[in-house]
Amino acid sequence: MSQHRYMTSLLLVTVSYFPKSSSSVLKLASTVSFINAISVYISHLDASVRRCGMLAAEVVAHLCDKKLDFGDWDGDGFGKPWCRSIRSLLESRDVDAPLEMEDDEKEQGETHEEEEPDREELKEANNNPDRHESQQEKERPSQSRLIYNVSADYDSDDSMTGYASPPSSRSASPSPSELAAIEKDPTLNVGLKKVPRPMYLAQLGDLFRGGSSKVGPDDPHEADRIEMALNTAEELIRRKKGFGTELDENAVNLVFALLGLQDNFDLEGFAEKRQGALNALVACSPRKAAPALIQEFFKNQYSADQRFVALNALAIGARELASLPVPASRVPVERTAFPSKRLPEPLHRKYITANTDLVLLMVDDLSKKALEPQQAEASTSDATQFVRERRLRIGKTSQSQRVIEVLPHSLNPLSSDLSSSAQQSTQRTSFIDVAAEYFIMPLISSFWSFLRDEQAREERTAHREGRSRYQGTGTGLILNPLVLAQFVRTLAILVNASVHAPEWLSVIAPEALELAITIGTRPMSITNDDDDEGDRQSTEASLLTSTLELALVVLDGALNIDGGRILGLEYTTLVLGVEEWAGKIFKDIERGLKLEGGGGAHEIKLSRAAAGVLLKIDELTSKWRRSMLDTR
Repeated sequence: MSQHRYMTSLLLVTVSYFPKSSSSVLKLASTVSFINAISVYISHLDASVRRCGMLAAEVVAHLCDKKLDFGDWDGDGFGKPWCRSIRSLLESRDVDAPLEMEDDEKEQGETHEEEEPDREELKEANNNPDRHESQQEKERPSQSRLIYNVSADYDSDDSMTGYASPPSSRSASPSPSELAAIEKDPTLNVGLKKVPRPMYLAQLGDLFRGGSSKVGPDDPHEADRIEMALNTAEELIRRKKGFGTELDENAVNLVFALLGLQDNFDLEGFAEKRQGALNALVACSPRKAAPALIQEFFKNQYSADQRFVALNALAIGARELASLPVPASRVPVERTAFPSKRLPEPLHRKYITANTDLVLLMVDDLSKKALEPQQAEASTSDATQFVRERRLRIGKTSQSQRVIEVLPHSLNPLSSDLSSSAQQSTQRTSFIDVAAEYFIMPLISSFWSFLRDEQAREERTAHREGRSRYQGTGTGLILNPLVLAQFVRTLAILVNASVHAPEWLSVIAPEALELAITIGTRPMSITNDDDDEGDRQSTEASLLTSTLELALVVLDGALNIDGGRILGLEYTTLVLGVEEWAGKIFKDIERGLKLEGGGGAHEIKLSRAAAGVLLKIDELTSKWRRSMLDTR
C-alpha cells in the first residue's frame, strides 16, 4: 500500500507544476498506458488502492479542464484521509507561497514617528511639494495590498446583493413534515386504497409480482406494494416455518421474486430487507430454497450485486441451521412465536421457553467443551478411528431408536407421500442433514458444468477477432475475480459449518480441496493463458487468497476429525499438490513477486493464508508420511 501511495503522490505532485491545459498534461491524459493504469486501479478490489486511481483520474482531468467527480471522499476509512491530504498539498504548494511578508513589528515601531513628524520635514515638505508627492507614490504600493480598488463605473448588477422585489402572491411551499401529515390525513385520502398486509405466502408473492388482477386508477402504487411486501416478508416466512407445507410450496417462487427484485423506487432499507427475507427462506426451507438459489446463481441474467445477495443468503442460512453465530435478524423472536401470542402471559412464557430449546443448547455447548481435550488427545493417538466409529455408531443408534407416532392415515399407501412430508416439516432440520445434498455438492457440480460450458464457448470463438470473440470473464459475470472470490469464500463457510456431516471426509473435503487448487492454479479463461510467466501470475490476488483460505478450512477440519488420516492416505496426490502450490506462492511472496490485483489488505492475507496451509499440511504429513504413497 505504501508503494501505491508513493507512486500516486509522485505523479500528482509532478503534474501539478504544469499549468492547466498544457501540452504535457494533455498528452499524458491521452496516453494509452495512463488510461490502462487508471482502469486497473479503479477496478481493484481493495478500496484503498482503488481510491489512488480515482484521485489521479480526477486531478489529471481537472488540469485538462474536464469535469470528473467520483464523490464519496468524506469519511475516515479506505484511504479517504490520505486522499484529502494529497488534495490540500496540491492546492497550496511551496512555490506559490508569497515571498513578501508584512512586518508587523516594523509598522508598529514607525507608527509613533508618523504621529509626531519632525518640524524640519514639515517645512521641507511645504517648500518642496514635488518631493512630497514622490514620497507618497513610494508608500502607495505597500498600502495597496490592504485596499480594494473599486472602478469608477461601478454597477449594482455586478454585486452579490439581491434586488428588492415585491412579495410573491404564491403561498410558501409545504415542509416535509407538513407533506407527511397531509399524506396521513384520512379526509384527503378518500379514493386511495391502502395495501393490505399479507397473511399467506401466496399473497406475499403476488405483492412482489404485482398481482394478477387488473390495476385501476384507485389501486395502490407498485412502490407501496413492494414496500409492504419487503416489510412483512421475513416475519411471515419465519412464522410459517413448521406449520404445514405452505412454506415449501411457495419457497421457490419467493426465491425468484426476491432475487430478481430491483430497487426502482429507492425504498428505505431495501437491501437489508431483501437480504433478511432470503436468509429466512434458506434457513426455514433449505430443501427448496437452497437448490433454487444455486440454480439461479449460475444464470447470466443477474448482476454482481444480485449474485452477492444469493451467496450471502446461502452462507448465513447455513450457519443459522448449524446453530453458529449469525447477524441479528431485524424481526424480533416474539413476533415469529406463532401461535403462542394468543395465550395468556404465563402460558406464553411457558411456550417461549419450551420452543427455544435453551436447555438443549446449553447441554450441547457443555458437552462440546468437555470433549475438546479428548479430541486433541485422540488426534495424536492411534485410537482416532475407533473414537470416530464409536461417535457415528452412537449417533445412528439414537436416531434409529426414536419413537415415532403412527398416524391413522399412514396405513394407507396412497397417503405415504403426505405423511413423509408432514414428518419432515415437523422435525427440526439440521445443517449436517442437508449440507452435502442441497448446499455444497450442487454448488460444486454446478460450477464445474458452468466452467466447462464457458470454456467450450470460448474455444469455438477463439479464431474470431474483436467483439465476435466470446470471453467468459467479463465484468459482472461469474468467472470475474470479484464474483468468483466471493463464491469461494461462501463455499469455505459452508464447508466449515458442515464439518460434522457423515459425508464430510469422503465427499465434501476432497471435492472442495480439488476446486480450490484448480481455481488457484489454472486460468478460468483461455484469454488469460497467454502469460509467459505462467498461469499463477494471471490469477487475481483476492482469488488466490480465497482459494488458500478454502484449503485451510478443509485441512483444519480434517485434522480435527481424524488427524488427517483419510485425506492423507486416500487423497495423497491432492494433498501433495496443495503443498507444492502453497509453497510456491509463499516463496514468490517472500521473494517480492507482485501479483495482479495485489496491494492493500491482500498483501497480509495472502501470505498468512499460504503459511497457514503449509503448517497444516506439515502437521498432517508428519503423522502419516510413512503410509502416504505418491502415485503421480
